Amino acid sequence: MMKKNIGTTDMVIRFIVGLFLLSLIFWGPKTLWGLVGLVPILAGAIRFCPFYTLFGINTCKKD
Repeated sequence: MMKKNIGTTDMVIRFIVGLFLLSLIFWGPKTLWGLVGLVPILAGAIRFCPFYTLFGINTCKKD
């Protein structure tokens, strides 16, 4: 099961970066590379990053 490993600050940063990358589709060079922005948005939405589990990183606050 996927346990949350993305904290609030990390989530907000991922959304901002993701939205910026998506905006490249419309205002930057006309390329589909902006769709890469969906990755951080999705990770922020589900609050799980598979790379964090590989490296043992967890930005969630401890209870």
